[in-house]
Amino acid sequence: MFQANRRIFIQSFAAGAGALATTQSFAAANDGHAVGYDVSPASEYMKTVPRKSGDPVAFTASLDKAPIKATSGGWAREITTRGLPIATAIAGAHLFINAGGAREMHWHNSAEWAYVVDGHCQVTVVDPEGVAEVVNLGPRDLWYFPKGHGHAIQTLGTTACHAILAFDDGLYSEHGTFGISDLMSRYDSPTLAQVFGVSADIFADTPKAETYIMQGDVIPLDGPQARSARELNRARTHRFSMTGQKPRVGGAGGSLYVASAREFPMSTTMTGMLLQLRPGGMHEPHWHADANEWHYVLKGRARVTLFAPDKRLAVAELSAGECAYIPRNCGHSIQNIGMEDAEIVGVLDSASYRESSLSDWLTSAPRHLLANNFGIAETAVASFKKHPAISAAKAQT
Repeated sequence: MFQANRRIFIQSFAAGAGALATTQSFAAANDGHAVGYDVSPASEYMKTVPRKSGDPVAFTASLDKAPIKATSGGWAREITTRGLPIATAIAGAHLFINAGGAREMHWHNSAEWAYVVDGHCQVTVVDPEGVAEVVNLGPRDLWYFPKGHGHAIQTLGTTACHAILAFDDGLYSEHGTFGISDLMSRYDSPTLAQVFGVSADIFADTPKAETYIMQGDVIPLDGPQARSARELNRARTHRFSMTGQKPRVGGAGGSLYVASAREFPMSTTMTGMLLQLRPGGMHEPHWHADANEWHYVLKGRARVTLFAPDKRLAVAELSAGECAYIPRNCGHSIQNIGMEDAEIVGVLDSASYRESSLSDWLTSAPRHLLANNFGIAETAVASFKKHPAISAAKAQT
């Protein structure tokens, strides 16, 4: 045993001596070595670090070509991380409800945010404390339901209502949704009669499975049901008018509306955005330090540029019906490349809106630092100008 241990000690000492000799040889080469206090620069270096190519970054999808779930009163389509793997934190959906249709009472394991694109609807919400709100929404209004808040959406008037939805869970889907008709169909009539204190006969013809979006009679836009709405105060309401406020940014290139928890207190996990870009207008390169972004093109054509993880760049051109997912801290820009105004709606999975922009960085940093970074004269750096977050297309000369 002693001889074996002695051999191991001698072998280890020899290996260590070899490593020391190797270290000393590197030091002698004067090539970027560091031995205690004895350091030196590299004798050879790259002028720039080669770009990474790698596999293409898939960060967009067509929401309007996603599988449809349709019942008597309307339909919905969804994009989750199953169909768009990069979208780990936010899922999106498109909800369409016929005139007279209603998305039944249900609740989720995730929060739900929505932007009403067209039509009118009445939203009913019951929170875990039993406080109810009934509120009417129209185009460009938002709703937000925290997880566990029971809610339903019913179309008002003769025009169908449709909305773009987002959920603060990339895996959101039917697995985390609990519907009232599905739940009640699992109980027999005597049990339901006991719960509600009525005759069991009442439940003889209730649905035996989930109705999802149920067709019914048209509810007049100005009828008694519509007038029965009762909205809670600003701190507790689940409704917000996106364009009933001044845009966060506005100018020749377009406008950006933001609805964070500051503007919409109920929206405690998500911030809504509405980006309107004139032809050539661009939401300049920026990133969100603490939030992922999901957005959907309502109209027009947009070029989205993503500075993706692992130092890769991806560019995609999106048309109406398509969506994109931007992971947190990834630099990105959105530019209108069509001949008409573009409109893009989306969310961040954060209650606050914080944006770092390339323009802010380059106009705030010391000129001598930027001159070093880019290898240009300080006088050239001095010409950098701070631009608004949304820039207009330059006039042709």
